[in-house]
Amino acid sequence: MTKTDWAGWQQSWDRQQEWYMPDREERFRVMLDMVEALVGPEPRVLDLACGTGSITSRLLRRFPGATSTGVDLDPALLAIAEGSFAGDERVTFVTADLKDPAWAADLPYDTYDAVLTATALHWLHREPLTALYGQLAGLVRDGGVFMNADHMIDETTPRINAAERAHRHAVMDRAKDAGALDWAAWWAVAGADPVLAEPTARRFEIYGEHADGDMPSPRWHADTLRAAGFGEARPVWASPSDTLLLAVK
Repeated sequence: MTKTDWAGWQQSWDRQQEWYMPDREERFRVMLDMVEALVGPEPRVLDLACGTGSITSRLLRRFPGATSTGVDLDPALLAIAEGSFAGDERVTFVTADLKDPAWAADLPYDTYDAVLTATALHWLHREPLTALYGQLAGLVRDGGVFMNADHMIDETTPRINAAERAHRHAVMDRAKDAGALDWAAWWAVAGADPVLAEPTARRFEIYGEHADGDMPSPRWHADTLRAAGFGEARPVWASPSDTLLLAVK
């Protein structure tokens, strides 16, 4: 039996995500800068909606003394994550639906220094996201941080939004013509793989083609996090299409 190349799957996921977000690594760098600045170089981290473990891999590369709990519902992405970190005692994975009020019941810790998430919570509508933020306020220790890097649309700037989107999609189209895999193409490759075919099929049974969540503005996220119990919240990084929102308990 040929051993599955989990590192190769990680890299292919990164390339697919970078097709959408070419400055993705800069976003991760700032996220970890803020982790170090606010909670130090050996944090206990909850990697929320962890996917393949993109945040966890960068966290442990930069902070070898960190620990990470990855939470997700996607069986295919979790298979890649679990294969990639097999044998690493610093990493634990939990299968859970963030829309389930009891999703945190199986976490190995009651509190975390940092809860980190990227390109994931736009799958939720405002109401379940508000409820999730309330739960996170209870999981982050006093002085700890929550960071959400995601698409956050300021509806007060429609002309800027339209111009940015048109330019971004023109660049993406050129990259796709040169061979870059988009979301659908990447999942087609995963679905044809002997190891990932079954979890990929289950993944589409759970989610369908894509969720229909919301992308509220950075101000909405900051206001909602403060109302949930965080003391401070604001953007600490932004690209033309994405924002990294930091909240401190």
